[in-house]
Amino acid sequence: MPFWSKKKERDPVCGMDVDRKKAAATHEYEGKTYYFCAPGCEAAFAKDPEKYLKGSGGGGGTAIGHHHG
Repeated sequence: MPFWSKKKERDPVCGMDVDRKKAAATHEYEGKTYYFCAPGCEAAFAKDPEKYLKGSGGGGGTAIGHHHG
């Protein structure tokens, strides 16, 4: 598999690695598709995408009440 064809994306809300094919939700913002581990992460992102895209590139450390176990 080519190195540019990655299967996982980082959830910009919680920082969890998400398999593109198994993502619980997706959201398109400014021409890019973002992948989420849970619908709650997508909902938080949809309210304020810039909050989660600033800084370190995702995983802003703001868990929204779900468990990644």
